[in-house]
Amino acid sequence: MAETEPYSLSDLYEQRFSAAERQRKDALWKVLCQSFFQRYVRESDTVVDLGAGYCEFINNIRCGRKFAVDLSEDTQTAAREDVTVLTKPATDLSTFEAPSVDVIFASNLFEHLRTKDELMALLREAHRILKPGGRLLVLQPNIHYAYREYWDYLDHHLPLSHLSLEEALSIVGFTVKEMRPRFLPYSFKSRLPQSTLLLKVYLAVGPLHLLFGKQLFLLAEK
Repeated sequence: MAETEPYSLSDLYEQRFSAAERQRKDALWKVLCQSFFQRYVRESDTVVDLGAGYCEFINNIRCGRKFAVDLSEDTQTAAREDVTVLTKPATDLSTFEAPSVDVIFASNLFEHLRTKDELMALLREAHRILKPGGRLLVLQPNIHYAYREYWDYLDHHLPLSHLSLEEALSIVGFTVKEMRPRFLPYSFKSRLPQSTLLLKVYLAVGPLHLLFGKQLFLLAEK
């Protein structure tokens, strides 16, 4: 999360996801990392997970050094031993020198930012700490396709589409190398996918993304 909210993050996410749902999410993220995201991450890379939450991505990705940045105290509990947790806003990257990071990952983070100015500041910081050729990976609800569901969560503030996000990245100096406007369903509470087997099938069958995808995926490089 980006800043202190007028409610407890732990209470909010405990309300939103049951223990069984969090366990299922972790299993699904393991498949996502193995079957999709790992192709963008080398095993020697230094990786920073912004808004890491329960660390489903950073725990399951294979890389050299792992950092999780999140305000929630649950992140420290969820992180595995090889993950360094920074309990601070995802917008505060002052801990990292420039350039020192190979990959930055942000999943379902930008919609929680308050303003476009805050987004631009975060993107500039991400650009600063990435090495030349470093990669920014973003998984994000796409307001263009999820305009009905986008506001169903209390902590959603900033609406972004694949076009507006690409424009913001270009202004900061990133080059978008890959853009999938429709990738995953809107959330892990969506009808698809609900099992690891079904997720593997979904990832392998591109036309399903056009039917059910309401989250975008992009790869941008410095």
